[in-house]
Amino acid sequence: MKKKSLALLLSLAMIFTFMLSACGGGGGDESADGSGDVDVAAAYNNYLEQIGEPENPDGQLVVAVSPDFAPMEFVDLSREGDDQYVGFDILLAKSLAVALNKELVIKPMSFDAVMAAVQTGNADLGISGFSWTEERAENYFLTRWYKAGENESEQTVITTKANEGKFTSEEDFTGYKVGAQVGSLQKILVETNLPGAEMVLYDNLNDACTALLTGKIDALAVAVGNGESFISANPDELVQCDFLFEIDELYKNNVILVNKDNAELGEAVNAVLEQQEADGVWDGWYEACQLLAEIKTIDELGYDENGNKITE
Repeated sequence: MKKKSLALLLSLAMIFTFMLSACGGGGGDESADGSGDVDVAAAYNNYLEQIGEPENPDGQLVVAVSPDFAPMEFVDLSREGDDQYVGFDILLAKSLAVALNKELVIKPMSFDAVMAAVQTGNADLGISGFSWTEERAENYFLTRWYKAGENESEQTVITTKANEGKFTSEEDFTGYKVGAQVGSLQKILVETNLPGAEMVLYDNLNDACTALLTGKIDALAVAVGNGESFISANPDELVQCDFLFEIDELYKNNVILVNKDNAELGEAVNAVLEQQEADGVWDGWYEACQLLAEIKTIDELGYDENGNKITE
């Protein structure tokens, strides 16, 4: 089993390496303008320290994630082991483990595999930027909502600079190939709102981004925040379309997947989420992850070089 686990980690490292290049998030020591003077991980590391570790943990909390969705969850290969999985949902998972006094075990996998892992009992929680949907509500215990940031509530389409200005309405996508992730809200939105488009599905969003860059698809449906990550990594190649999907309020925030037979765990998670909302911690976490993924700069978000929020 140890050999299999090592092989899995090595394979995943190879799969997600390009997250630090063409279609990836950041995690380095350079600022977004390449000055090299700013530690973009400072704010994120501050929150890691604040969250801490469980004392004398009673058992494990196994959390399945799909680390291809910056700034929610992505890979920082400058870190080691499970620490290389970073992002808003990782901070959330760590905070839940501390609150529940459990040892956190991160299981990286594809987006649709996360759902299967929870349903089959191979993971306690699925935390991967999941939106509420009727189908998920039928098959899982869905926690109360949590909100990462405004950009994760809006759904859009990104395309290449060559197609800039081409897609502004639903009709404009007719006859074009639009990518979406298997099992995602974006898949539902493309099916429902872009009936004239040819949808192309991908297990991994980074593969979808590569397909867009290489001309295999014409556009890619994403959450705005995730689209910003891809665009910031490819500013000369990608743009956001002047188009937003119209979606119901139910779909605008995130939920955590729990097995229906484990409602006790789901309610315990709900209590933690309710307290976190009251404490107002989510906005800071999200901004720190935007900095880590190099989507935003410290000047844009108002942070000093030590990762502290500047207050007037």
